[in-house]
Amino acid sequence: MDIDSPDLTIKDRLLYAKEQMLSTFKKVFPYVLAGVGIGAVIHNWIPEEWIVTVLGNKNPFGVVLATLIGVPMYADIFGTIPIAEALFAKGAQLGSVLSFMMAVTTLSLPSIIMLRKAVKPKLLALFIAICTVGIILVGYLFNLIQPLIA
Repeated sequence: MDIDSPDLTIKDRLLYAKEQMLSTFKKVFPYVLAGVGIGAVIHNWIPEEWIVTVLGNKNPFGVVLATLIGVPMYADIFGTIPIAEALFAKGAQLGSVLSFMMAVTTLSLPSIIMLRKAVKPKLLALFIAICTVGIILVGYLFNLIQPLIA
């Protein structure tokens, strides 16, 4: 169905919109559910002291650790929001939380594996390097300005 066709009726367009909405919902919902589950585990079972020690302001490597923790995970941004909220509520710094979210959505192993099929190895390595450096810089920047905006 060509949605841009002038011959489509309103009913056809609404049916198309419904199909697209259901398709998107089916793709996103499992990640949101997984994110809520992981967020609940973090919120209820991981001690606040541990999160503050690993991702808090006393650890200069918190941003790097948050980035590395995010790489093996695979979720869309909606799936990472509940996890990020739980980490932030437990005392992780804002920049570390942002680095985690960006790493999950940009540098996840499944994403890299899929990209490997589409781009040459040198370009993929450049993509990974630029994204990693960018994510870490953004994380440290937000950790630096967090006292000013909180």
